[in-house]
Amino acid sequence: MIISQNALKWVMRLYPPLLFQRIWVQRFEGEFKSCTVKISRSFLNKNYNGSIFGGTIYAATDPFYALLFDQLMQRRGFKVRVWLKSASIQYLKPGRSNLYFTINLTDEMINEAEVALRTVGKFVKAYPMELTNKSGELCATVMNEVYIRNLHQGETATVAY
Repeated sequence: MIISQNALKWVMRLYPPLLFQRIWVQRFEGEFKSCTVKISRSFLNKNYNGSIFGGTIYAATDPFYALLFDQLMQRRGFKVRVWLKSASIQYLKPGRSNLYFTINLTDEMINEAEVALRTVGKFVKAYPMELTNKSGELCATVMNEVYIRNLHQGETATVAY
């Protein structure tokens, strides 16, 4: 489903798994080429040593590459299925304050996916993310492997009921 940047921002802000972990989408920009997210440290997501729980950090990074690619490819006329195939995280420093990250998709990244979808029918690639604290110090790095399938090539949509 194609949705506006503002509508998706609010859907993600109010999505309970993100809302209750204090994961807040600040903005989608550039017609879904960019996304900025804030993880607010609170009693809902603090661990025993006072830093943001690692699971919260990991969960915050999960959906956003897939969301961006899904919206971009749909706007380019593709019927796609997009999901996070795998992810890995390195915690470098405790998140004792709010954490932030921004994802930026370049035209080269988008074109690479589009060419693969047109020729091979699928695209799989890992992309990095960096989470920083309010002082700009790097607290965690994440690699998210995105899987995109062109549903017009081989795979048919199925009904879940």
